[in-house]
Amino acid sequence: MKSDEIKQGLQRSAHRALLYGTGVSQNQMDKPFIGIASSFTDLVPGHVNMRDIERYIEKGIHTGGGQSFVFGVPAICDGIAMGHSGMSYSLPSRELIADCVESVASAHKLDGLVLLTNCDKITPGMLMAAVRLDIPCIVVTVGPMLDGKCEHKTLTMVKGTFEAVGQFKSGEIDAETLSKFEVEACPGAGACQGLYTANTMACLTEVIGMSLPGCATSSAVSAKTKRIAFDSGVIINELIKKQITPSQIITRESVRNAIIVDLALGGSTNSILHLLAIANEAGIDVTLEDFSELSKKVPQLIKLDPSGVLTMTDLDNAGGIPAAIKTLKPAIADFTTTTGVAMISNEEVAQRAWCDNAVIRPVSDPITSNPGLAVLYGNVAPEGSVVKISGVDPEAHVFTGKAKVYNSEESAMNAIMSDEVVKGDVVVIRYEGPKGGPGMREMLAPTSAIVGKGLGKYVALITDGRFSGGTRGLCIGHITPEAAIGGVIGLIENGDEIFIDIPNRIIDLQVADDVLAKRKETFKPIEPKIKKGYLVKYAKTVSSASQGAITR
Repeated sequence: MKSDEIKQGLQRSAHRALLYGTGVSQNQMDKPFIGIASSFTDLVPGHVNMRDIERYIEKGIHTGGGQSFVFGVPAICDGIAMGHSGMSYSLPSRELIADCVESVASAHKLDGLVLLTNCDKITPGMLMAAVRLDIPCIVVTVGPMLDGKCEHKTLTMVKGTFEAVGQFKSGEIDAETLSKFEVEACPGAGACQGLYTANTMACLTEVIGMSLPGCATSSAVSAKTKRIAFDSGVIINELIKKQITPSQIITRESVRNAIIVDLALGGSTNSILHLLAIANEAGIDVTLEDFSELSKKVPQLIKLDPSGVLTMTDLDNAGGIPAAIKTLKPAIADFTTTTGVAMISNEEVAQRAWCDNAVIRPVSDPITSNPGLAVLYGNVAPEGSVVKISGVDPEAHVFTGKAKVYNSEESAMNAIMSDEVVKGDVVVIRYEGPKGGPGMREMLAPTSAIVGKGLGKYVALITDGRFSGGTRGLCIGHITPEAAIGGVIGLIENGDEIFIDIPNRIIDLQVADDVLAKRKETFKPIEPKIKKGYLVKYAKTVSSASQGAITR
């Protein structure tokens, strides 16, 4: 065992003494040392109940014959960080989390890990650490929040708050209703109710095979989640005995399986960044072209909030991820049977799954022949950009508009709220990429305000930043190269015509090449917004969004 390096032999007397000082008994010293990397915090609703879940993991670890050790990692709530400078820290925290888990596990020679996570950047950060360490690991995602309720109206975090702000501004609801929505939209612990980034990544973690069947969709406050936590604690001991490590589970085939399910679900566009980063960490040849290729083969079978009215509760009741695999596996030739931490193949799990085809439509009768996500290319995004097709009104799939250019999210938000943005506009938000932001902030506030004001199919928004999984409307993100390194998005001027053609995967700036060449001659990026601290180091090392915004 790896832990023998800190507990075996005469020269480890001091090490054993320190371990006894933590409360480890002598008869546990020869057991596998298993870390519980917990992202518990009182600051994030998706994580506030993790102290209880830790107990069930601990019970499972000790039942299975191991010795558990809990340690903490950072967690940021994207919703609370949204719309201000705090969002600059969200994506960079993914790398920080991976580094924290690697540091603790390596320094203390842990034999295995249970990775306790839930929200946006924490799950991919932990998966990156898992493949980097390549010791036996299992992921426990705590699960979604219950739906909010207000006077017989079902609420989710996005529709009950961010979009409600636009509704209030347009006079659709009054201040009293907005206040009621705020109180009732998030009724307790769990990841926000729709198919936003947290729940998307939980679903994809289950598809890849790094968490147990049912883990992604089981409610955070359910007994089922406690049982999954306990079983995960037991199973990590078996993974250690058999030396089943993440490199055997996170493969090109299992990552492509995740892409297929992502496209069928219409998940968060952030999943593209995270799957690319995980693949890079694992040394797997998966690129943006894999998304582009598979998007031509996979129709959308499920439509959840924010694109639809159903929530994660409905997906769980319909059979969850095993049911989605059961539906997709026979019809999609690229879907490969893989075996994960459950030590049985996803096909075997799927065969036993119950599936409600009213929620998870059969491939022969999809919601639409389009995938949930797509990659667009053109002169403004030669390295690619991403759009959540499931959130775009079909009437807006082909759109031409005039650019209104803003060099920050805040200035764009002010323009939207002051009615400067009108039908036929293309809002361009730049200098929000991985380097330019820095940190590639999410644009949920402006996209929600546009939708809330009834402009969702009449106004487009493009950015070198990114979007929350809660975003809907004609919103195209991850424009690469970004403005801060001289991308064409930095050359756009007010009034320029921009053409978007989702069916043909095109986004083009309708400006002559010679005019763009002249603009490029005089182009100078704006001064960096951040000049000290962690984000400066991040900006110096981060790659393009088309490569997953990884740090080198």
